[in-house]
Amino acid sequence: MTSSTAPLPRAQTIAVLIGAATMLTLSMGMRQSLGLFMPPMVSDLQLSAADFTLALAVQNAVWGVTQPMIGPWVDRYGVRWIAVIGGAIYVGSLALMIWGGSLLTLILGAGVGIGIALSCTAFATALNATTRSVSPARRGLAVGIVSAAGSFGTLLCAPFAQAMMQAFDWRMALLGFLALAIAILPAAFATGIADRVPVAAPTDRALSLREALVEAGGHRGYVVMTIAFFVCGLQLVFITTRLPTYLAICGIDSMIGAQALALIGAFNVAGSFLFGWLSDRYSKRLLLAIIYLVRTAVFGVYFALPPTPLSTLLFAAAMGLTWLGVVPLVNGLIAQIFGLRFMATLYGITFFSHQLGSFLGAWGGGLLYDWGGNYDLAWKIGVVIGLIAGTMQLLMDEKPTARMAAQPV
Repeated sequence: MTSSTAPLPRAQTIAVLIGAATMLTLSMGMRQSLGLFMPPMVSDLQLSAADFTLALAVQNAVWGVTQPMIGPWVDRYGVRWIAVIGGAIYVGSLALMIWGGSLLTLILGAGVGIGIALSCTAFATALNATTRSVSPARRGLAVGIVSAAGSFGTLLCAPFAQAMMQAFDWRMALLGFLALAIAILPAAFATGIADRVPVAAPTDRALSLREALVEAGGHRGYVVMTIAFFVCGLQLVFITTRLPTYLAICGIDSMIGAQALALIGAFNVAGSFLFGWLSDRYSKRLLLAIIYLVRTAVFGVYFALPPTPLSTLLFAAAMGLTWLGVVPLVNGLIAQIFGLRFMATLYGITFFSHQLGSFLGAWGGGLLYDWGGNYDLAWKIGVVIGLIAGTMQLLMDEKPTARMAAQPV
């Protein structure tokens, strides 16, 4: 067995998993709950709704752009200090939102600051540590459990923020979030125990970052997976940003839209756990293809038929099951093909592709609606590219590189 597969002692492994899950729960839970602050902050600070959504758009863009940059730092310097620095940036960003009081400070805090903090504390870092700390036979399940924490955080943070705003005001709610962000720091420190696991195998100790990127760019399977992840981001963000408007156009109560989004989050927890467990037993390539094709089929059937409250909730449940189930599979395929040495870097590149798709799904969906007055063309495009992505993923080359194949068993 090579050093890259040697797990930590049991107590240290548990500490890493708890730390990674806690860090991901808090960082993603608070990030996904920021939309709740729009009405009171817009009113109190005399901003427009467009101002607030601009800050959140900047956050997504900064997160997508900085993730491939921070990934090499994680691979070079380790998880611990990158995650701790990210937690500190999260704390400072929330403080800027609380006491800033202007559009500029909102963009710097909710947009730039939290975007960078997510690159340091969210999926890439948490799952990198998780993958390092467990044996290959249990990686899928462990990554699935930690991935589920990203959705579980929303179920905790959103009600907490709403209750604080009802009892006090939005500043007190953000102070509550600031306290939660401080808790990221010890969680990040515990997650950093994974740095004790060597990730360089005998065959790649001299491998440079440039050589790793050339190797990845020349692997057709990795390129296919990255393109498919773009389509994943496009479909999912189109749903989260456009479903409430679509339901309103169809005359369905807005409460159904809110219930659907909550249902997506709840079923996402189960889906992340399920596909993480399955990835230890079946082909990750095949499971990814199944997710993309099933999601696209459900997507197409729902939008092709007149929506009802029941069909909308069933649609949300099905989408939730396939929502973040892709994360343990993509993570696992990168480890399987390339090993752990530059895992954060390579995941960061695929995530950047995902965020580009997310941007196009949000912006392009709006453009098509403005052009045609409905979402018919948008959802048809989503179905076509989803089928293409699923088919490409099904045919993906998942063989390890020659370097990885040369490693002793």
